[in-house]
Amino acid sequence: MRQHFERHGRTPEKSGFHLTKLSAVEYEALALLIGLPPRSTQSVRIDIARFDAALQHAGMANSLHEALEMLDGPIVNRAEAKAELQSRWSSVTDGQGLHPSLQAWLQGASAVGLLKRVSKQETQTAHLLLQQAHVVLLRLPAQGLTRAQLAAEVLGNAHALDTGQAVASVVLAVLQHGASTDEQEQPPSEEATEEADGARRPNERVRDIWARSGVLVNELARPALFLNLPVRTPSNTLAAPGEPGYLSLRRLVRTPPDWDVADQIIYVCENPNIVSIAADQLGAACAPLVCTDGMPAAAQRVLLKKLSDAGAKLLYHGDFDWAGIHIANNVMKLCDARSWRFGAEDYLQAVKSLAPKERDLEVVRIAASWDFALVESMRLKGVAIAEEAVVSQLVGDLRHPL
Repeated sequence: MRQHFERHGRTPEKSGFHLTKLSAVEYEALALLIGLPPRSTQSVRIDIARFDAALQHAGMANSLHEALEMLDGPIVNRAEAKAELQSRWSSVTDGQGLHPSLQAWLQGASAVGLLKRVSKQETQTAHLLLQQAHVVLLRLPAQGLTRAQLAAEVLGNAHALDTGQAVASVVLAVLQHGASTDEQEQPPSEEATEEADGARRPNERVRDIWARSGVLVNELARPALFLNLPVRTPSNTLAAPGEPGYLSLRRLVRTPPDWDVADQIIYVCENPNIVSIAADQLGAACAPLVCTDGMPAAAQRVLLKKLSDAGAKLLYHGDFDWAGIHIANNVMKLCDARSWRFGAEDYLQAVKSLAPKERDLEVVRIAASWDFALVESMRLKGVAIAEEAVVSQLVGDLRHPL
C-alpha cells in the first residue's frame, strides 16, 4: 500500500489498487477493516475512498495515507521527488553567471555526471563547486603562478586544487574541454594516479593540463634536456655552446626564452643518451636537439609546443618498440612533428645492420600515425631496436641536417 502512494501520490485518478499474494490471515484482516465478504482468495481490489471512510468511522485515522505514515513514517512521492531533484539540478547546471568556459563545459554529455559524482549527489555542494571553479577560471591563464598559490589566493586553501580534490576535478575537466574544442578532438586522459575526470586526451598528465594555463605544479621536476637551442640575443643563452642544458617548467612558463627558430629544423629524440653522445661527438657543431626523456612531461611538452609555435620544424626519432611508437604518436600530435629516420624502411634497414637476436616484441600493436607500414614491419620482424643502436646515423644527420 505504501508503494502505491510512493508511485502515484494521492492523485484522484488512482482511486484504487490491487493487492495480491495475500495469506488467509492478511485477507481476513482487510475484510474486518473494510467489510469484505469472507472468502478464500489471494487478491483483492482496494478502493481507497472506502478504506479512508472505514478508518475515519473507526476513529483510527483520517485516511489510509495518514494511517500508513502513522505506522511507518512519511511516504515520499517518488515521481514528485524525482521531478523536484531534476529541477534543482537544472538550476545548478544552467550556467547562469558562470565563466564562459564553465558554461560551455556544462553543455557536454559528461559534465553533469562528473559534477554529481564529485558533489556526492548534493546540489548545494555542486553549486558551491561551480562557484569555486568560476573564481579559479577567472584567474586563468596565469603567468607562472604555482597551483598552491592560486588555490590559497582564490579559495583560501593551498591544497584545494590538489589532484583528487573536487573543485580541482571540475576545473581540470573544464580546461580539458576547452582544449578539445580548440583542437577538434577528444579531450585528455591522464595517468591513473592523477585523475581529473571528465573528458580525456591520451596520456596528458594533470601537471601538463595546468601548465597549458600557466599554472605550475612541481615546476622543478623533470626539466627538459636540450642541446644548442638558438635564442635571439646572447644574453638569453641557455647553456654553453656544445653543452647540454636543462629548462624547468618554471623557467619556460615564467620567463620563456626568445627563440630564434623560425623555419629551422629542431631534432627531437626520446633518450638522453642521444644528447650525451651528440654533445661528445659534435659539440657546438650539433644541430639543435631536444630530448623528451620518454613520454614528455609538462616541461618537455611546453618546450616542444613553444618551439613549434615559434616556427620551428620538428623532426622526431625514438625507440622502435611499442612504447616508443606510443610516445611518438603523442609527440607528433603535440607539435606537428615529422619522422626523423623513424619509418618502416628505416626500421628494416636497422634490423639488417644489427647482430641477430631473438624476437622480443610482444604481440600488442600500436599504429604509427605517421607511417602505417611501420607497425606491420615491426610485427613481421618482431625485434625491438633501441634508439642508441642507430645513434651513428642520427649523429650524422645532426652534423649535416636533412
